Amino acid sequence: MKKHILVIAQYFYPEQFRINDICTEWVKRGYKVTVITGIPNYPQGKYFEGYGLLKKRKELYNGIEIIRIPLVPRGNRSIMLALNYISFVVSGFFWSLFTRIKADYVFIFEVSPMTQALPGVWYAKKRRIPCYLYVQDLWPENFEILSGIKNKTVINMVGKMVDYIYSRCTKIFTTSRSFVTSISNRGVSKEKIEYWPQYAEDFYKPLKKSGIDEIPNDDAFNIIFAGNIGTSQGLDILPKVALLLKGNKFKRRIRFNIVGDGRYKDTLIELVKSNNLSDMFNFIPKQPASKIPEFMAASDAAFLCLTDSPLFSMTIPAKLQSYMACGIPIIASATGETNQIIKEANAGLCSPAGDVQQLAESIVELLSNSNEQLIELGRNARIYYDRNFNKLELLNKMDEHFRDFTILEDKNYV
Repeated sequence: MKKHILVIAQYFYPEQFRINDICTEWVKRGYKVTVITGIPNYPQGKYFEGYGLLKKRKELYNGIEIIRIPLVPRGNRSIMLALNYISFVVSGFFWSLFTRIKADYVFIFEVSPMTQALPGVWYAKKRRIPCYLYVQDLWPENFEILSGIKNKTVINMVGKMVDYIYSRCTKIFTTSRSFVTSISNRGVSKEKIEYWPQYAEDFYKPLKKSGIDEIPNDDAFNIIFAGNIGTSQGLDILPKVALLLKGNKFKRRIRFNIVGDGRYKDTLIELVKSNNLSDMFNFIPKQPASKIPEFMAASDAAFLCLTDSPLFSMTIPAKLQSYMACGIPIIASATGETNQIIKEANAGLCSPAGDVQQLAESIVELLSNSNEQLIELGRNARIYYDRNFNKLELLNKMDEHFRDFTILEDKNYV
């Protein structure tokens, strides 16, 4: 009989998150997979076309059963984002009370908000089954940064919720080694926490260098950023860097190709226009994830950026694995584990987060590289990816955890 994995993920197909591929692979491996998710609205902030409170609430995708519970779309204001978070938990609470689904395991894919884990924890406790939590965003730290709330009473309340979730999980997986330390510092046993890095989907691979319609076919040095354009990405550094570089006579003109959508996109476009930098930027609408390698193949380097904060120094963004899998040189403005990986791999250049001058110097340095040197950096990135983020090995390791647990009797977990 197939083992049944119940996945709790506030964001799922057609929203572009790695959990889509993880679930697809589990189906291929013989598991039955059901996903409890919301109505797709990320990152635009409104329901995707064809979806709504009365439309496509149940769906089948790659053999995965999808059940969409009601939630308020995230919109473009803080109050809407808060309602988005709360509505998923409220809907999830009632779903957990009345559902007839009988799963063997719960797997929670936690990107912000951490609150989305609560329905999974409640369901696992009710059914007395293992509950696995995959931490992508660290709370309450991420909540404090995203919300701007500094009130200690509020932060402590969020912290208590986080501790409640950790205490009710069988195993906690993290996307960075630093997260292991941070979570254990909250009183969670290190034996309960494991580093399980992200991998990139199979379509992320090196392609033969070629042009693409969205990127002008000229002699410019094309730097690509692909992904969510939000405040935590710290993309406000790019217009500042462009101002330093503008007017200098390099062997090739520099162009930043920004592929994606998000809450900060309009502000970034306005910054570019107000500083007369439009000739150095090319904004491209959000693309299907499977098409991103074609954009990489049309580019000379990929850009990765995080804001300067202790939290983001511990974070390894998912796009790092995507870039490395495509075998492209990386320019990064980041501190901590991301910086360390790029240096270990010899896959590009990394300057401290928020350092405009050093980022500009890194771009100029990479621009001075020969084509052969750029190819070597990209090759190094792919080699490091294969050795450290191998999809098959990571999924095999998760299979071992599923085999290790059946119905739990240990009340420390449920």
